[in-house]
Amino acid sequence: MNLTVLLLISAVILFLAYKIYGKYVYRKFGLSDEKPAPSHTHRDGVDYEPSKPIVVLGHHFASIAGAGPIVGPIIAVTFGWIPAVIWILVGGIFFGAVHDLGSLATSLKTEGKSIGVIIRNQIGMRGKQLFIIFSFSTLILIIGVFADIIAKTFVTNPGVASASIFFILLAIVFGWVNRFVGSRKITFIAITVIGVALMYFFVFLGMKLPFVLDYKIWVLVLLAYAFIASVTPVSMLLQPRDYLNSFLLYGMIIAAVLGVFISSPEMQMTNEIHVADENLGYIFPVLFVTIACGAISGFHSLVASGTTSKQLDKVSEAKLVGFGGMLIESFLAIISVIAVVILTRSEYIDRLSTEGPVALFSTGLGAMIASLGIPEDFAVGFLALTVSAFALTTLDTCTRLARFTLQEYFEDVPQPAGQFLAKNRYVSTCIVVVFSILLLLSGEFTTLWPIFGSANQLLAALALLTIAVWLIKKNINALFVTIPMFFMFTVTLSSLALFAWKNFKDEVYVLSIIAALLFVLAIALIVLATKSLKKYVKTSSV
Repeated sequence: MNLTVLLLISAVILFLAYKIYGKYVYRKFGLSDEKPAPSHTHRDGVDYEPSKPIVVLGHHFASIAGAGPIVGPIIAVTFGWIPAVIWILVGGIFFGAVHDLGSLATSLKTEGKSIGVIIRNQIGMRGKQLFIIFSFSTLILIIGVFADIIAKTFVTNPGVASASIFFILLAIVFGWVNRFVGSRKITFIAITVIGVALMYFFVFLGMKLPFVLDYKIWVLVLLAYAFIASVTPVSMLLQPRDYLNSFLLYGMIIAAVLGVFISSPEMQMTNEIHVADENLGYIFPVLFVTIACGAISGFHSLVASGTTSKQLDKVSEAKLVGFGGMLIESFLAIISVIAVVILTRSEYIDRLSTEGPVALFSTGLGAMIASLGIPEDFAVGFLALTVSAFALTTLDTCTRLARFTLQEYFEDVPQPAGQFLAKNRYVSTCIVVVFSILLLLSGEFTTLWPIFGSANQLLAALALLTIAVWLIKKNINALFVTIPMFFMFTVTLSSLALFAWKNFKDEVYVLSIIAALLFVLAIALIVLATKSLKKYVKTSSV
């Protein structure tokens, strides 16, 4: 099979889904511009700051993408490329895009607050507290792991470190210039062209001017950067950096599409479906946990309701950012699958175990991009740099989100100390950074990371549960949300049960206990949601 066909079919399906199903879902959530967006009603110049839709899409896409839509799909091809592609397309359209737009819509309708606060409003205070503790712990784990990954990348490839530093400085200048002269469309386009051109130049310059530091120093520098990025106004660093960085990913996608069309590669992998793998386990539920970003990811609900909802200039832009951003990520996941199916299954298995998914992605896609006349070494380096750049985006976005969750937890604590933490972003961010450092110093993040996949998809199931309750209480048919919700609960609860049992047998009791606790947490929130709905039905019938 020629891979150009697979790419074209996937692109057409995703485009039609955006135009048809995206319009349907948007209308179901009752979104309109009758009322101003929270970015205007709560504008504070720090977190709530309206911006152009293309800038918000850049931030949102850069934050939700990271390495997820590359790593997960490539690993999942272990079960066969057919189930991976089907789950990416079906999951992305009917699960992920609904989940992301739903999280964004409910946040926009709740003053730009996060899923945790929406849970309090719809399910109750206890539900909010349980969810925030869970999501805060997950975010700390992500911060710790990504700080470790990026620091190791900077140590082994100092050129990537230099380019990343140049990107940050460029973003600050871009944000400053845009603030004063970017209000006119033609001016904004001009500074964007200049900014993107400089960004690509800094890719080249960074490779020529490597910046070398020790691993531990890099960890401290990265967390210090994450602190600054979390407390400064979004228009100063977060918005411009994510906006410019998104052009790295857009450039990579465009180069990949052109590379596939020109090189016209043939699929070498067979059409076999493998229902089990010795290392990963059974296709159900593992496939649906492994491919998260690219199909559905609970982390997206934290981004959509945490930072994105506070930056949309108009409510009507939610479809482009929430639904559209997810489908772009699904397309990237399809490209990731294409990058490895040019190998035979035996070659894929051998190289996956020795090189890892990011290296497979870079070399596979780099060879196709080289058909454009770009040196293959440069293409491979550019792809690796792009992945690292988005890992850095995930790091600082997670730090800001963890700060939000901590502040929202203490909003309902009446004591002076609680109110102080709820209102002081500097102290709250310090607590986030300190927890992250402690996790890194303990070394436990390497032990805890394997459970992230299940925890992340549990976040998605809980977000869908919250959205469903919100819709039902507004007398809106929630079937388009409840079907994905029930499926994701089935996936995550099965995964957690299997994970707990496997680690118990392997005597890895820490992971076994955490998996069991997450299982209980999910059941507790389902029970609380059921009670809330019963109470609502009883009250509304009186």
